[in-house]
Amino acid sequence: MKFIATTAALFGLLAAGTAFAADSYEIDPTHAWVSFKTNHAGWANAHGVFRTVSGEISFDKDDVTKSSIELKIDAASIDTNHEQRDTHLKSPDFLNVEEFPDVTFKSTAIEKTGDKTAKVTGDLSLAGTTKPVTLDVTWNSESPLPWDAKTIKTGFSATGAITGADFGITKLADFGLGPDLLLDVDLEAIKK
Repeated sequence: MKFIATTAALFGLLAAGTAFAADSYEIDPTHAWVSFKTNHAGWANAHGVFRTVSGEISFDKDDVTKSSIELKIDAASIDTNHEQRDTHLKSPDFLNVEEFPDVTFKSTAIEKTGDKTAKVTGDLSLAGTTKPVTLDVTWNSESPLPWDAKTIKTGFSATGAITGADFGITKLADFGLGPDLLLDVDLEAIKK
C-alpha cells in the first residue's frame, strides 16, 4: 500500500511539473511584422519592413524568465516602398544579402518588468555581425481563434533600437540616414 501511495505522489508531482512547463509556439508568418525607421536627412523618418519572418517561441506564463524566442528574417524581404533603395540596401554596402541571407535573433536572457512586460536580451545577427540587443516586450493576449476554438494564438509587441555601425553598416550617413534604427515588432504565434 505504501508503494502505491508513493507512486501516486510521484505521478502527482510529475503532472504538476508539466502543468507549469513552457508552451511552444510557432510564429505565424502572415501575422509577423518586423519594421524599422530612421531619420532621413532631418526631413522625416524613412520606414521599412521585413516581409518574411519565421521562428519559434517557448513561453512560460508562470515564469517568463524561463521563456525563449528564436526569430529568423529573410534579409532579402526588406521593403522600404522604394525599389531602387531596396536593391541598394540588399547590396554589400548594407545588408549584403547574397553572403548573409538571414537576420536572426536568439534570446539569451529575459527580465520580467511588469505583469505583461519584460526586457528580452538576445543575440542579433545582421550582415555578418552578431551583437547583443535588448527589446522591451509586451505580451498582449492569448485566446482561441474565433473560427477555430482548437487553435490557440498568442501575441507579443516589442520595441528597441540598434546602431547600424555596430553591425558594420557604416554608409547610412552617405544617404542622409540616421545612425540609429528604431525597431517595432508585432508577432502572433500559434500554440503547438
